[in-house]
Amino acid sequence: MRAGRQLKIKYYVEPDPASLARRAAQYFVEMAGEAIGAYGRARIAISGGSTPKAVFELLADPNQPWRARMPWEKLDLYWVDERSVPPGHADSNYRMTREALLDHVPLRPKQIHRIEGELDPQAAAARYESELRSSFRLKGAASPRFDLVALGMGKDGHTASLFPHTEAIHEMSRLAVANHVPQLDAWRVTLTWPVINHARSVFFIISGEDKAAVLPEVLTGPLDPERLPSQLIWPSSGILTFILDKAAAALLPATDAEGCGVLERER
Repeated sequence: MRAGRQLKIKYYVEPDPASLARRAAQYFVEMAGEAIGAYGRARIAISGGSTPKAVFELLADPNQPWRARMPWEKLDLYWVDERSVPPGHADSNYRMTREALLDHVPLRPKQIHRIEGELDPQAAAARYESELRSSFRLKGAASPRFDLVALGMGKDGHTASLFPHTEAIHEMSRLAVANHVPQLDAWRVTLTWPVINHARSVFFIISGEDKAAVLPEVLTGPLDPERLPSQLIWPSSGILTFILDKAAAALLPATDAEGCGVLERER
């Protein structure tokens, strides 16, 4: 379930969702800049939801500093997961990102690698895996190495579209899979957790008091990824970052004067 036994968890706590969004926007810009400095491009996989939407709106806002600082021409943007809906549907992660970000920043179509949620879920997963292999120029069984993966977490402990007690949490060889979620009576397409863990950097953006109870379970409780799929996220780098608001972090150990806390885990 991971490349190394030890995991260092760094979490940053902001007083409210607006402050969380600002820190996350700053983090996106910093990590993209580091990747471009080292590799010439930044390949970033993003998630849907209201919290990322606020971050994307900041990144797109010409009155905020991050839009001018982001090297848009050297980015490639991917999605962590997608609902099985057309791209114009209200539930589409792509639509949310387009409205909040893509319509307002200088990204060309070839830099945008969406999951085709309008297709049959199995076909969409196969097409997305093919797109990953092509755009990353993969050979054989090689896995794409994203420079940054941004994740969220549900109050049930799911992340990406890796939901509790669903088939996708057992998938270790594919890059992307269709996953039926009985509790939602819906299909999703998602990156698999080994692909997420292979990224150079992985971070969670989490807000809201409804996440407060499950977060300590995920970070410090007994390992039970069948029930808490977010525990599958154990990056090969050995470092996992969380950007939280005060409500989500209410039951975690207190942070230092700079709002940072550190936990360590072993498997």
